Order: sequence, then C-alpha cells, then structure tokens
Amino acid sequence: MLLLGSVLAFAAVAVVLIAVGDFVLERNEIFKSLRSVRQIEIMPTDLRRRELATPFTRRLLVPALRGLGSFGRKFTLPSVTERLNKEVIYAGSPVGWDGERVLAIKFATTAAAAIGMIFVAKAIHFHAFRGLFLILFGVYLGWYFPEWVLRSRSGKRQGTMRRSLPDALDLLSITVEAGLGFDAALARVARQEGGPLGEELHRVLQEMQLGKSRADALRDLGDRTSIPEFKSFVLAMIQADIFGISIAKVLHVQAAEMRTKRRQRAEEQAQKVPVKIVFPLLTCIFPSLFVVLLGPAMISIYNAFKHAKK
Repeated sequence: MLLLGSVLAFAAVAVVLIAVGDFVLERNEIFKSLRSVRQIEIMPTDLRRRELATPFTRRLLVPALRGLGSFGRKFTLPSVTERLNKEVIYAGSPVGWDGERVLAIKFATTAAAAIGMIFVAKAIHFHAFRGLFLILFGVYLGWYFPEWVLRSRSGKRQGTMRRSLPDALDLLSITVEAGLGFDAALARVARQEGGPLGEELHRVLQEMQLGKSRADALRDLGDRTSIPEFKSFVLAMIQADIFGISIAKVLHVQAAEMRTKRRQRAEEQAQKVPVKIVFPLLTCIFPSLFVVLLGPAMISIYNAFKHAKK
C-alpha cells in the first residue's frame, strides 16, 4: 500500500508540474504575442525614426524629383515617357528609377544648365546674341545629357548580354541534352553566367515560380531586351513550347546560329578597322612623319636660298 501511495503521489506531482509548465509556456506565448502587438503599435514611430535616419539630401531630393516628374509629364508627349521607360528597362531597371524620374532629372539639368550659362555669359561679357546662343546650347545639353547617360548604360548592358548569349546557349543546350529539364537547365545557366544575362534568367525563373506560364515569361524577357538574337531565341523557344518540338534540338540549332552570328560580328568589326584608323593616321601620325622627314630638307633648302642671295 505504501508503494502504491508513493506511486500515486509521484504521478499527481508530475501531472501538476506538467500542468503548471503548460500554463507558464502558454502565458509566455501570450506575453510574446502582446509584445509583438505593442511593437506593431509603435511601428509608425520606428518608421519615422528610420525615415529621419536617412540623409537629408535624399529626403529632400526624392520627393522633389517625384513632384517635378509628375509636373513635367503633363507637358511631355506620352511617347517620350514611354521611350524613357524602355531605356530604363534596357538599363536593368535600377531600384526607384522609371521614366518619370528620368524626365524630372532632364528638367532639373536643363534648368541648371540654363542658369549656369547665364552666369557664364555675364562673366565673359558676351553680347545679347552670343549670350542667347550660349543659353540655348546649355538648354540643349542639359535636356539630352541624362538621356545620353541612360542610353550609354543600357547599351553597355545590352552589349554584355549579347556577348554572353552564345556561350549561355551552348551551356543550356549541353545541360538539356545531358538530361536536365529546361527550367533546371535555365537555373544552372543563370548561376553559371551571372551578370545581366544571369539576372534576366533568374527573373524568368521567379516569374514562372509565381505562376506565370513559360511562354509569357519568355515573351516578357524578349520585351526587356533590344537584342535581335535574343528575340529570335525567345520566339523559337515559345514556338517549341507551343508545337511540342524537342527543346534540345531547338537549343542546338539556336546555339549554332548564335556562334555563327558572333563570328560574323567579329569579321565585320575587323573589316571596319582600316576605315576607323584613317583619321588617327591623318591627324596624329602623318604630321609627325612629315616633320621628321621633311624638316631637315626644308632647313637645307632654306639655307641654300639664303647663301644664294648673298
């Protein structure tokens, strides 16, 4: 009986401890939940502190540019904003940048260049006509300079993708022929290549994971590039997906075609070299050669005529 009573007492104590432990754990969970709710309630203060922690110039310029872009869009043709949006997409869509912000930058640089040229004209004491011409030149330069910078960046990015495409297609063709699925092969190529091409392929995979069809994701990829070879590759893959053609064969043909086009571009650039080198030869090298070759002869002729007069 004593043993049975001890066992029952131990069991009762164990049950009480378990119940108390569950109560304490549940209470701790409730406290954690309340603490989370309190943090959510004071989140506006945290956001305000975080906003105040950002640099003053950024807090001042970003809203100003946004307002200037909205104002300038009212006086700009929709085709201009659409063209700027395309250039931003070709440049890789930097975070926070769109056609409206580029338009705001164009207005700001135009005003700054015009004001700067006014001060320059006054400092140099130009006449009215020359000063007006200088101001117009500043307006032209300020309006088109941001777009030139944007086009330069987009051109470099598209050129990098164009040079990387043949090797990426070779790797994609090899991985598909080795037995990988198209999506897995695309992920492999995206990790291997990196750079702008890898970023675009990663974006295609993310869009397909979010529910977009492969054809739509590839079509959007073609719209984000200005490279004809890229567009032909996207079109071939969409047609292969629609008509059920073997992807491995299509990739093999596309890779061979891209290698051929790369060789043709290299030959074209090589043929342009003689034409491009004419101007440096005429302006830099030939005058130096003429000075070295004809200089002593001209001195001798001058001395000969000088002695003849005597």
